[in-house]
Amino acid sequence: MRRRVLIDVIGTDWLYPDWPAPATVRALTTTRSGGISAGSYASFNLATHVGDDARAVAENRRRLREVAGLPAEPTWLDQVHGRKVVLLDQETSPGMPADAAVTREPGVVCAVLTADCLPLLMCDRAGSCVASAHAGWRGLIGGVVESTVDAMGVALRDIMVWLGPAIGPNAFEVGDEVRDAFLSGDPAVTGAFRPSPAGRWLADLYALARLRLEAMGVVEIYGGAHCTFLESETFYSYRRDGVTGRMASMIWLDKR
Repeated sequence: MRRRVLIDVIGTDWLYPDWPAPATVRALTTTRSGGISAGSYASFNLATHVGDDARAVAENRRRLREVAGLPAEPTWLDQVHGRKVVLLDQETSPGMPADAAVTREPGVVCAVLTADCLPLLMCDRAGSCVASAHAGWRGLIGGVVESTVDAMGVALRDIMVWLGPAIGPNAFEVGDEVRDAFLSGDPAVTGAFRPSPAGRWLADLYALARLRLEAMGVVEIYGGAHCTFLESETFYSYRRDGVTGRMASMIWLDKR
């Protein structure tokens, strides 16, 4: 009975990609509700590096495995806002310094933690490969999207991408230096920036990611409809709150 009650309560507001992925591909993004973390981390924080009680995080991760029916503990990365991608298998140790993961092995869970940065989940049409990537503005400029797509090693026309919850285009204010850094690499991204009332720029992370994917030849792109900053009841946001928790976006190939 306890298990049934737990499942009824947790995960009812999680996000599941609306995309035509093969049945063997499983993916989701958690929200901030359903856990035992308290205070600034309330309540389903899944990160160990943000100052939360380690026992609360451990219990939240246990609940995640149970409710999501994960085949294994996600291979948590040490995210560094870079472009490194790791290829995961059953023997890969957690804590690798990287911002993206790829696997071709059923039962291995690729995951990234975010609280404003953009999580990307990827798969191919055949259901032979899945990937997760963590992309803030530094990661996008650095090429984490391109590195992840390359590491998948499948035809670009066969790749599907879901853009998980990130800070939206009405809340992500940046300075000239960020806009200039993007424009220096690709002048075509001008439309992803518009002036803010404060005299700076509002950047569209979703548009910037789509442009980079499309430039590579990836055209099946889904998601990108949320704002972690403005949807405070649902998502953690580092820019909004400073001290806060993290959501997890994960993807895996079903063993069955």
